[in-house]
Amino acid sequence: MPLTHLDEQGRARMVDVGEKAYTQRSATAQACVRMQPQTLQCIQSGEVPKGDVFACARIAGIMAAKRTAEWIPMCHPLPLDGIEVQCCAQGTDCVQITATVRCTYKTGVEMEALTAVSAAALTIYDMCKAIDRAMVIEQTMLLEKTGGKSGTFMRETE
Repeated sequence: MPLTHLDEQGRARMVDVGEKAYTQRSATAQACVRMQPQTLQCIQSGEVPKGDVFACARIAGIMAAKRTAEWIPMCHPLPLDGIEVQCCAQGTDCVQITATVRCTYKTGVEMEALTAVSAAALTIYDMCKAIDRAMVIEQTMLLEKTGGKSGTFMRETE
């Protein structure tokens, strides 16, 4: 399968989507921030000095999704219809972040969903680093995408 972001000489280029049809598209991505159990307890009890960690992470994810084209060189700026970012505790030592992004446009929103969870994870790290510098951001992945010529992708569960 040829790479669409390379020209005939192998140089990077932005794909021309001018002739593509507008379709409804969505993408859901996920990331996990692994931490000490006491760090997660501080988040859940509201004891993190910088404030409400989950609220700040959700806002960071939304803001990042809207600005993805400024960070990822070959991404098109997209008119996003909706962005949902959720943060929830998983077990005693993990915050799972999930983002779903939707638009009606000529290209997909996978990068926007991945950028949203990445920014939210980095925000959690920033807000909690004074208590736990050993946190690890892991398992950043696309879970599913719909719409467009390539159709639907669903990550298989393990």
